Amino acid sequence: MAAPQTQLTKQHPLRFSKMAGGGNDFVIIDNRGGSVVDAVNLTRRICTAHLSVGADGLILIEPSKPADFRMRYFNNDGSGGEFCANGTRCAARFAVLNGIAPQKMTIDTDAGIVGADVTDDAVVTLSLPAPRGFRSERPLRLDGKTIRGSSIVMGVPHYVLFPDSDLWSLDIAPLGRAIRFHPDLKPDGGANVNFVTVRGEHSIEVRTYERGVEAETLSCGSGVVASVATSALFGKVASPVSVLTRSGIALRVAFNAEGDSIRDVRLTGDARWIYTAELTPETIEGFDPDWVRSPSGHEVAR
Repeated sequence: MAAPQTQLTKQHPLRFSKMAGGGNDFVIIDNRGGSVVDAVNLTRRICTAHLSVGADGLILIEPSKPADFRMRYFNNDGSGGEFCANGTRCAARFAVLNGIAPQKMTIDTDAGIVGADVTDDAVVTLSLPAPRGFRSERPLRLDGKTIRGSSIVMGVPHYVLFPDSDLWSLDIAPLGRAIRFHPDLKPDGGANVNFVTVRGEHSIEVRTYERGVEAETLSCGSGVVASVATSALFGKVASPVSVLTRSGIALRVAFNAEGDSIRDVRLTGDARWIYTAELTPETIEGFDPDWVRSPSGHEVAR
C-alpha cells in the first residue's frame, strides 16, 4: 500500500510542517500540486508516534474556487474529519507563512467556508458556522447506568457532560471511549466526548476524548466551542468565555446568543509553527501502523 507514496518520496521529497494549536499537533503539507497520492495511508503512517513524525492528524492545503484555499483534514487513524478547529487555525497560519493567503482569509472546509484572521504574533481568530442539532438531554445507557449529557454538532458531533467530581483527577478515557462508540451515537459516526466544569460566567475547563485519535487529546478546538455553546444554552456562561484545556493553554470563544441559538462564533487561540522538514523513505516505511495502534487481531510482517 505504501509503494506509490514511497516512490514519490524518493523522487520528489515532500516538504511538511509540524504545527500545534491549543495542544493538538498536526502535519501540514502544501498539496496544491497534487503530490500526495494516498492521503489515508500517508496519514496513518506519518501520524504514528515514536516510529514517524507523530501527530493528531494530517492537513492538506489544496486549491479552492470559493475560498483562498481548501483544507482537507484526516484524523490520526486516517479517517476523514469534517472539521478541526485547532487544525484550521494552524492551516491559516501555515498559509500566511507560505504566501498562500493574506492574513485575513477564507478557508474551504467540509463544514463550510470559515473565515480566519492571523495576527503577527501567531494568534488566529476563526469565524465559525453556528453550532446545530443541540439536544439538551441525550441520556445513554451504559453498564446498567444512565449517563446524562447533551449532544451538539460543531462541524463534527459532540457529546457534552458536566461531571460532579474534580475534572482534573478523572480518568476520562474509559467513559469517553464507551460514549464515543455507543450504539445510539453510531448513526453520526460516534462523537467526541467533552467533560466540562464551569468556573464562572466567563470561564470553563474542558477535557476531550477525540474520535479518530481514540484517546484524550491535549485540546479539541471544536470541542471547546461545543462545550461553550452547550454551557451558554443552559445559561451557565456568557460571551466571551475563556476555556482552559488539558494542555494548560486557554482558548477564547466569543458569540452572540439569540434565544435558543448561538451565532457569530469566534474562536481565538495559538497556532504555533514547530518546524519544517522533508519526508524521507524511513518516515513512512518499515513498520505496520495497524499493529502499532492495536496488535490484537493483526499479523505483522516479519
